[in-house]
Amino acid sequence: MDDKDPLTDQTTDPGTGLGGSNLSHVRAHNERLVLSLIRTETLSRAEIARRTGLSPQTITLITRSLSSEGLIESGEPVRGKVGQPSVPLKLNPNGAYFLGVKVGRRSTEMILINFMGEILQHRLEYYAYPTPSCIMQFLSREIPDITQSLAREDIHRLHGLGIAMPYQLWSWSDTIDAPAAALDPWREFSFSDALAEITDLPIFIENDVTSACGAELTFGEGHLYPHYGYFFIGYFIGGALVINGSVHAGHTGNAGAFGSLPVMDEHAPGRLVQLIDAASVHLLESNRECSDLLDGDYLDYNSPFWSSGAAVIDAWTRRTANALATAITSVSSVTDVGAIIIDGGFPAHVRERIVEQTIDALQRSDTKGINLPLIRAGVIGPEARALGAARLPLFSRFLLDQSVLTNTRG
Repeated sequence: MDDKDPLTDQTTDPGTGLGGSNLSHVRAHNERLVLSLIRTETLSRAEIARRTGLSPQTITLITRSLSSEGLIESGEPVRGKVGQPSVPLKLNPNGAYFLGVKVGRRSTEMILINFMGEILQHRLEYYAYPTPSCIMQFLSREIPDITQSLAREDIHRLHGLGIAMPYQLWSWSDTIDAPAAALDPWREFSFSDALAEITDLPIFIENDVTSACGAELTFGEGHLYPHYGYFFIGYFIGGALVINGSVHAGHTGNAGAFGSLPVMDEHAPGRLVQLIDAASVHLLESNRECSDLLDGDYLDYNSPFWSSGAAVIDAWTRRTANALATAITSVSSVTDVGAIIIDGGFPAHVRERIVEQTIDALQRSDTKGINLPLIRAGVIGPEARALGAARLPLFSRFLLDQSVLTNTRG
């Protein structure tokens, strides 16, 4: 007689032994499904069973197992008019921890997040340009220090390190005024090999703007839009694409490389330039007026310059918005996304201004034959790339993709 595994709701044939590894996979999938559902809202066991289609017995066993591992906890009972009170379940914020690293052209940062994505530790270092040696010095110092900030009994709950970085860093030497020889080591550099002597944590690597888009999807408001294009304006501008609730990486992991889109730019009349040459923070930082006001400092997101009211900022946001409008028209004509989300490495009021000016520029554009998407501001901000990096081990170990959850919503 066939037996039914209560953790999977799957039937096995004990006479053949078939399905052992498959059932293990199903069990892990069901556990991830439960964790993914209660990550964003507290749900009772009965509600989880209804949404997943799994039996109440299976949900009870899964939640008991997750609770014993310290991954979930019970909320306050909710009493109804009849019957037993309903006990909502939620993630235990201290059930798991993850490290995220952003490697940028002007700075690197590391964060520690808990199971809910809350940032518990943040470290930042600036440099003239990124080299493997300076990044490794930073990581060699900060990984042990942040790890030791955890309680001794929680260190085993640290499950991985994600790294968000631009692809082909060696190709940017001219743009960031770095000696070509200084960036050449990136061609052969392996984080996994270099970090093996520092940590035994699993290492995950992703394009920096793809990671930022993942942070918006997981921790921001990206889940509200099944299909959207994403722009992150950092030292350079980059993009990403979400289709059916999932970040679409493409064949080489570089899908949504919107920084390469051709656009018209007021500083280059009569010819097309790439978006990256018309809408990036480095254009503002390299402006002579901005350089004089900064007096040698880097233009980071904490700089008081953003609130100085300098006319050069207004000119830069307008130029950025006009270039974005052209790029959004191109993206919309190909992808037909429902929304465009714009974020960046600057204060929220600058982001809101760029969004407003982009909407104005689109209204003045020729968009015949195109269904223009909603234009929205991202909600994560400057730490989106590091947060997206920390998201990588979180999903690898515990969660399911957003597209899987779409079919489980009430």
